[in-house]
Amino acid sequence: MIAVLAAGVRRHYLSAYTLIYFLVAIPSIMFHEVTHGVVALWCGDDTAKRAGRISANPLRHIDPIGTIVLPVIMALSHGPVFGWAKPVPVRIDRLRSPRNQAVLVGLAGPASNYMLAALAGGLMHLVFVTHRLDVSTATGTWYWVFEVIFYLGLVNVLIGTFNLLPIPPLDGSALVERVLPVSALPSYYRMRMGFMILVFAFVLLDQGALSSIYTHVATWYLNLFLP
Repeated sequence: MIAVLAAGVRRHYLSAYTLIYFLVAIPSIMFHEVTHGVVALWCGDDTAKRAGRISANPLRHIDPIGTIVLPVIMALSHGPVFGWAKPVPVRIDRLRSPRNQAVLVGLAGPASNYMLAALAGGLMHLVFVTHRLDVSTATGTWYWVFEVIFYLGLVNVLIGTFNLLPIPPLDGSALVERVLPVSALPSYYRMRMGFMILVFAFVLLDQGALSSIYTHVATWYLNLFLP
């Protein structure tokens, strides 16, 4: 996949910034998924561990369609880049306190993204101040170091915030599940994957809204950490 994207940059189908976006997005998404498994393990469910999914090996987390095919096609077509890693398996019924700890497991992924974004923001500030960068020049080694760190932070803010939407099966839906009565959960679980259509519709059909959100988040993130 990286070779395809690099070829796209060389032939000017893609910008170097798109390549950086992918290079930081893929490990960020995988870290998000691993964190779900780690917190589930802390709460008593070792399903992810037994499946070998609490691992830094990217091959264990790649979904051929969601991690490779769809993001590359969308990038080459200059659309909004959207993708996912293979979900980490979690058995809610094996948690020590299923209803409460399911919320912790669900929100662990976005929390990991925000932690990475905060770390990247601090490093971005340090590089900017230490090397007195003029980001408008877009030249020099430290400029590109700055860009990689910036995109690492930005991508994690976007991943974390997107996953907090209370739409099943995104992580924010864990809060919805917590407030539903127990009697309604079986029907909810049967319906929840169908809500993914809403997510796809939002991403694929309203590109103007996505571009606006992306621009506002990028500006906010830069202003938050730069003097």
